[in-house]
Amino acid sequence: MKRFTFLLFTVFFSFQALAQKQEQQKPKLVVGIVVDQMRYDYLTRFWDRFEENGFKKLINEGYNFKNNHFNYVPTYTGPGHASIHTGTSPMNHGIIGNGWYDKFTEQEVYCAGDESVEPLGTDSNAGKMSPHRMKSTTVADQNRLHTQMRGKTIGISIKDRGSVLPAGHTANAAYWFRGKDEGNWISSTYYMEELPQWVKKFNASDKVESYLKTWNTLHDSESYKESGSDINTFEGGFTGKKEASFPYDLKSLSEENGGYDIISNTAYGNDITLDFALAAIDAEELGADEDTDFLTLSFSSTDKVGHNFGVNSKEVEDTYLRLDQNIAALLEHLDNEVGKGNYTIFLTSDHGGVNVPAYLDSVNIPAGYFDNGDFEEAVKDYASKEFGEDNLIASYSSNQLFFNYEALEKAGIDRSEFQEKLAHHILQMDQIDKVYTRDQLSGAGYIGNAGTAIQNGFNQKRSGDVVVVLDPATLTYSRTGSSHGSGFNYDTHVPLIFYGNGVQRGSTTQRTEIVDIAPTVSALLGIAFPNAATGKPLYMMLDTEISE
Repeated sequence: MKRFTFLLFTVFFSFQALAQKQEQQKPKLVVGIVVDQMRYDYLTRFWDRFEENGFKKLINEGYNFKNNHFNYVPTYTGPGHASIHTGTSPMNHGIIGNGWYDKFTEQEVYCAGDESVEPLGTDSNAGKMSPHRMKSTTVADQNRLHTQMRGKTIGISIKDRGSVLPAGHTANAAYWFRGKDEGNWISSTYYMEELPQWVKKFNASDKVESYLKTWNTLHDSESYKESGSDINTFEGGFTGKKEASFPYDLKSLSEENGGYDIISNTAYGNDITLDFALAAIDAEELGADEDTDFLTLSFSSTDKVGHNFGVNSKEVEDTYLRLDQNIAALLEHLDNEVGKGNYTIFLTSDHGGVNVPAYLDSVNIPAGYFDNGDFEEAVKDYASKEFGEDNLIASYSSNQLFFNYEALEKAGIDRSEFQEKLAHHILQMDQIDKVYTRDQLSGAGYIGNAGTAIQNGFNQKRSGDVVVVLDPATLTYSRTGSSHGSGFNYDTHVPLIFYGNGVQRGSTTQRTEIVDIAPTVSALLGIAFPNAATGKPLYMMLDTEISE
C-alpha cells in the first residue's frame, strides 16, 4: 500500500513538474513579422548576399516551411494580414479586399476605415482607423483573453491595415505612419485617448527627417546579379527624376513625391519601422514578465518598392539586402532586452507579386494588361441589351460584379438566370480565365482546384454576385511595376519561418497554408484558437522533441 501511495505521489509530482516546465517554456513575447509582397523565392534568390544574422539565422536555427501558400483569392494586403492572424480566410473573417463595394450602404468602404473614431497624432482622416470590419478574433486577441488582458498587444506598420488588422480587436495600441508634411506615427481613439509620451517623443525627434537622404545601393550595383539592369522600361521611379536608377536624392525629390511619403517608398521605410518597433519594445516593456505579449510588425516598404519598380529590379534587391540587416538588428535587440530563448518569431508575407507583365511579354511569356473600366462598360452594355433594362449592375469592385437587387426585382429578372447569362458572356471575352457565380460558390464544394481559392475568399454577406478570374500574369495596372491579387503561384507562394522558443530546427516541403499560422501559435502557447480559425497546427514543427 505504501509503495502504491508513493507511486501515486511520484506520478502526481511528475505531471506537476511537467506542467510547470511547459508553463516556463512559454515565450514571453511573440513577434509576428509580415513582409509585404515577399515572394518565397526572394529567400533563395538573394541567399548568397544575405548576412549570417538575419534571414539566414532564422532559417538555419528555426523551421522553414518551403511550400507555404495562400489558400484563397484575392491576395491583397488587408485580407492577407487578417488571414495570417485570424487563422481563417475572407470567407469567415470578412476582409474581402483592401476595399470593397458595400451593397447595404451602396458605397465603397475601406477595410480598416472607421468614421466613429478620432485620429491621434494627426488631424487627417488617415487616423480614423480600427479593426471593426474584421468579424473574427486574432491569435493576439485570444492571448489577451487567456491572460485576463495582462498580456500586451502592440501593432506596428507603415500601412494602417498592416497594423490594425493583425493586432486585433483588443490591442493595447496600433500605430501606423502618416507621411505628407507630417512624418509622424499615429493612431486612433479606438485604442487610447492620447498618444503615449514615448510616441510623442519619437515623433518630436529627428529620426524620420534623418531618412530624407540619398538612397544608393548597399553594395556596388554591378554586383547585383539577381536582378535586371538598373535602367530599363519596366520601372516607375519618382517624379522629378528622369530615369528610375540609383542613386535617389530623397530630400530633393520629396516635394514632388508626397513629402515624407517618399521614405515609405524606399528601403528606408523599413528602417523607420524598425526604429519605431525597437522603441515600442523598450517603452512598453514587451516580454518583461511571465504573461506573453504580442508585437505584430509589418514591413510595408517592400510592397511599395515592388509596386513602383517591379520584382526583378535592383531596387527590390537592395531593399531585401537592407531588410536582412533590419532582421539582424531586431534579433540582437530581442536577445539583449527580452533574452535568448524567451521569445518566438514567425515571419511570413501577406502575398507575393508577379513579374512586370511588359517584361514577361518581352521574353515571350504570356502576360498582359486588363482595363477594368472598359470591361465594366462592356458588361453593363450587354446586360442592358440582353434584359432591356439599365442599372442592373451596381458596381464592379475587386474583380467582382455586384448586382442592383432592387432594379432586378423591379424588372422581374430572376437573379440566377441573370448570373448564368452574364457568366457565360464574360467567359467568351479576351483575357478571362474563369468565371464563378454566387450560386456556384454558395452551393458547391470545390476541392483542390481554382474554385477552392475563390470559395475561400468568398464571403456570402459581403462578396459580389459574379467573380472574374483573369489569365495568368494579367494585371489591371500600369505598364511599369509589379502587382498582385491572383490565385497563381507567384502571388500565393510566400515564406513561413518560425524561430525561437518552442521551435525545433528543420524544414519541410509539405504544403502548408497561411491559415495554419494562428492555430500553430495558439497551440504553442496553449491558448484557444481564434474563434473562426479553419487552419491546422503545423504538427511537423510542434510534435517532435526539441534537441538540445
